[in-house]
Amino acid sequence: MPRFLIELHHSSEYEGCARALGAIIEYGSHFTTNADWGCDDGVHTGWLIAELDTREEALQLVPPQQRSEARVVRLRSWTRDQIEEILRGLDSDTS
Repeated sequence: MPRFLIELHHSSEYEGCARALGAIIEYGSHFTTNADWGCDDGVHTGWLIAELDTREEALQLVPPQQRSEARVVRLRSWTRDQIEEILRGLDSDTS
């Protein structure tokens, strides 16, 4: 199943943090208990990784009023064999 990183930014003042978190609690989003936040380090963003079928499903985890600001990134992992195959392709392109 595909994995998505959902990034949710908000303004840096205290009120921005409070409003973003309040919207998440009100919406009942997975962000409430599963997200990691960078606010304490000055990065006013929350991150959540979720396994879902589609990008649209990932966006549905974000409260409606915050969706236009959210970023959804499909993630993938690479095996060592896949990386080596890619590198072999580079080598053959330069020959």
